[in-house]
Amino acid sequence: MDFRHEWKHQIGYADLLALRSRLTAVMPWDIHAVNGKYKVRSLYFDSLEDQALREKIDGVNCREKFRIRYYNDNTGFIQLEKKSKVNGLCSKLQVELSYAEVRAIASGNIHRLADSRKSLVQELYSKMNIQGLRPKTIVDYTREPFVYTPGNVRITLDYDIRTGMSCTDFLNPACVTIAAEGAPIILEVKWDAFLPSVIRDIIQVPGTHSSAFSKYAVCRIYG
Repeated sequence: MDFRHEWKHQIGYADLLALRSRLTAVMPWDIHAVNGKYKVRSLYFDSLEDQALREKIDGVNCREKFRIRYYNDNTGFIQLEKKSKVNGLCSKLQVELSYAEVRAIASGNIHRLADSRKSLVQELYSKMNIQGLRPKTIVDYTREPFVYTPGNVRITLDYDIRTGMSCTDFLNPACVTIAAEGAPIILEVKWDAFLPSVIRDIIQVPGTHSSAFSKYAVCRIYG
């Protein structure tokens, strides 16, 4: 499992405009972006005791969370992801899911997963049985992604974050969502062994500092 550095900064709209201008001058967009952006829909899981949420809020040093995700309303390609954080470093495992697997997960019909040969699906199935993991809420947002080969740097600007509240109808495009409290805009910076100085310089935003912002946590405020 490969671990990466990750910074998150909550920024303002003027900062978004300035960063977009600086980043496009130096970094290409991610190849999956359409006109520089794409939509993300995620369904997050948590235990009956909201372990993932509580560990995030409490700043537990070693933690993990599961989610399934698709992009630009394309339900033909959906991934299961497990994101881990250890000593401030992050890693992510992911595997593609079939439509039938997604339907089973979203509906709680977890026994449909028992015969899967995908190790990450087997891990989710086990933890749904043992820890009581269940779908908790949908999180939607728009992302502007930039990449830089030296250091394997990825920078994203995330905004229009919306919560499905207690809705878990992941495959329903008509599922009602509402804007997350405060309309947050998030700058995320990820890199491997080093962050090039040219990138470090252009992402400086006066008056901000690295934070432990969580889209999942802010979208669970309503339940």
